Amino acid sequence: MTSQLSPRLFDAIGIEVPIVQSGMGGVAGPELASAVSNAGGLGVLAALRLEPDQVRAGIAQMRELTDRPFGVNIWLHDDVRTPPDPDSISEDVVRGAQSVFNEFRPRFGLASSLERPPAGADLVNAALEVMIEEQIPVFSAAIGVPEAALVERFHSVGTKVVAMVATLDDATAAVANGCDAVVAQGTESGGHRSYGQKHDRAGATGQSTLALVPQMVDAVGAQAPVLAAGGIVDGRGMAAMLALGADGVLLGSRFVATKESQASDLWKRRMTEGDRTTTMTDGFTGQWARVLSSDFTEAWDAAGHAALPGLLQAAAGRDVIAAAKRENDDQVQPLYAGAAVASMTGIPGAGEVVAEIAAEAATILGR
Repeated sequence: MTSQLSPRLFDAIGIEVPIVQSGMGGVAGPELASAVSNAGGLGVLAALRLEPDQVRAGIAQMRELTDRPFGVNIWLHDDVRTPPDPDSISEDVVRGAQSVFNEFRPRFGLASSLERPPAGADLVNAALEVMIEEQIPVFSAAIGVPEAALVERFHSVGTKVVAMVATLDDATAAVANGCDAVVAQGTESGGHRSYGQKHDRAGATGQSTLALVPQMVDAVGAQAPVLAAGGIVDGRGMAAMLALGADGVLLGSRFVATKESQASDLWKRRMTEGDRTTTMTDGFTGQWARVLSSDFTEAWDAAGHAALPGLLQAAAGRDVIAAAKRENDDQVQPLYAGAAVASMTGIPGAGEVVAEIAAEAATILGR
């Protein structure tokens, strides 16, 4: 029975099926997150870049759609929680980043630009305050380890804290700070790398899920449940991670291509058919992320320029990315995807994904 896959995770965060949905910006709205929670997993609402009233409205909608545990996710990266001053960035870095975006602006009839991007809004701390006020069931932290004082504030209102980490040191810090569970993010994961500070490309690549999970289980598994993330898109992958000692799994890519996902039809199609080669890039947002390879990722790599810090890289190219989305150009927008995405087919409902993956894993493991 799937309810027997991870009794420990049920005790830690109250979910019956040990499958957590990644809180992906532009994908994980209330419809997706509630569908996962209603199926027994943990649906997670994305809060990054949302105004406080939008975060509050999303939480209210979640409570209308499900009476089961759910999470809300936001980044804690140093340069996102405290946005950098655009005026502090050298002109050469600004020109380098904009020069690559300028290669693609004519494609959409946009004028070239070498302008410095505007300052980012300070939204993370405001969103955290809303989550605490709303006493959400689970706070899902990513791209940075929550400090002990923040964990205690969540615990004081009855909220559990789950932190995604990519190194043993961060896992140890998260558990020491009181986190109720940690997610071991392997390099196969789609989307952004879960580090609190910017690394170079080699440092950001990290370890494979297969190598990282047992190490993290050995390091902190006695103190807190460990979930595996990266390259898991079906029951086989989930069974493998549970066999390695993980208490559950976190899935991103598989939930992008679901009926309830907010991802565009183009993104869903690219996740489930055709060439699905992935690469690591910091060209879209300034933070390292795994995406489907494209004309833009190739051009950015070839140019060799430094990305703008924080999310200023995204601000610099906002006009280009917005135009690519309007025109359904899959070569000039970030299509976040994990390394195992080529194994995915179809666009099922999110509840179906939870049930089918859990059932397959249970069959393989004989539970």
